[in-house]
Amino acid sequence: MAILEVNNIEKHFGATKVLEDISFSLAEGKALAIIGSSGSGKTTLLRCLNFLETPDQGTISVRGEVLFDAKVHTALNEEAIRQKRLHFGLVFQSFNLFPQYTALENVTLAVRLREKDKAQWPAIDKRGMELLDRMGLADRAGHYPHQLSGGQQQRVAIARALALSPDVLCFDEPTSALDPELTGEVLKVIRSLAQQNTTMIIVTHEMAFARDVADEVIFMDGGLIVEQGPAQEVIEHPKEERTKQFLSRYQEN
Repeated sequence: MAILEVNNIEKHFGATKVLEDISFSLAEGKALAIIGSSGSGKTTLLRCLNFLETPDQGTISVRGEVLFDAKVHTALNEEAIRQKRLHFGLVFQSFNLFPQYTALENVTLAVRLREKDKAQWPAIDKRGMELLDRMGLADRAGHYPHQLSGGQQQRVAIARALALSPDVLCFDEPTSALDPELTGEVLKVIRSLAQQNTTMIIVTHEMAFARDVADEVIFMDGGLIVEQGPAQEVIEHPKEERTKQFLSRYQEN
């Protein structure tokens, strides 16, 4: 059963069409990797799913509930948008941690803001510590972002996204801001999440990782889905000429 249904999404910035007729579904517990050159629309798609951008056409549904329908869309207040965003967790390229808060406080802040009953805060902190422990960061809970490496900051960001128990966890180039020696530790965490059947969308430039970890791959170019299918099949035996060109150039680099 599909947990996420995306149908005919389009997005324009002025006269530029950034997304065109984007449609796909994602089953619960599966990982979808989105690959493509810079400017192909990958990040804009994630931003539309997370209600950071508003599509001009199409629908987005989670667990059968239509969260967005361009035909009936009206301006939403911040609380309504926040409720819709709870279905998705987004891990940004550049961590986006709050520098004035510790690792644990970064993980628990949004949950505390949602839970008005302060009697629940100890349970929230316990859950936060469990998530940091899953990330291998239990001993860094009291550290501030500037005291953490880039890989550690990104793992805190992953724990923060998981804290709200989203239906779909989204990653936007999660290793692009990391030094090469730190990339492996973040990919290891994402790999473990996939093994635990976490439903994920991963925008990535790590082709071998996408092939080995994702269940499905979408290749985007010029705002369009050019090819999609099982990860190993698309990456190792692409059918479309544009996909072949992209992957061959990537392998050369």
